[in-house]
Amino acid sequence: MRYFFRRRIPEPTRLLLIESGSRRLLENLLPDLRKTYGEIPIDLVTCFGGLPAGLDPASTTAYNVNDYRGRAARKRLYTSLIAAHYEVIGMICSAEPILGKWKWALAAHLPAKIFVLNENGDYFWLDYSNWQTIREFVLVRAGLFDAGAVRTLARIFLFPFTFLYLLLYATTVHCKRALRSALR
Repeated sequence: MRYFFRRRIPEPTRLLLIESGSRRLLENLLPDLRKTYGEIPIDLVTCFGGLPAGLDPASTTAYNVNDYRGRAARKRLYTSLIAAHYEVIGMICSAEPILGKWKWALAAHLPAKIFVLNENGDYFWLDYSNWQTIREFVLVRAGLFDAGAVRTLARIFLFPFTFLYLLLYATTVHCKRALRSALR
């Protein structure tokens, strides 16, 4: 997240997309990215096999995270991505749990300006000037926005009491069972 404190958006010569959502989302977003950035090469970090429709296999480098298991392999991936000198990275942040940890680890390790794409095709730059958008995005994803906030906060508040009740209930049942078996 090299450019978090800079509003300047670099002119990319190559774009890296982190496919952390369903393949359909990326295929729907590719035409808009082509309109915005032109015909620059787009590379991909994914967990799926093959390339999505709209990416040219001749000019696209695909990094499959399944090939990079273990600390040494992840370090190799970070090194090769840093060596490619990506100035702009696009991350899909949909409500799907695909590559959740990978996308944030890559965002932390790679020195590039990051834009976040959602499932509606909207995007925003991940920098301090968009703090209100980032805040709202996090609140929506955490279920703390609008009516969902009351429900989520109630669940958080009631969790210790529910856990304690279930623990006491299980203890009572097991003690009664042990007492019955001891009296036989």
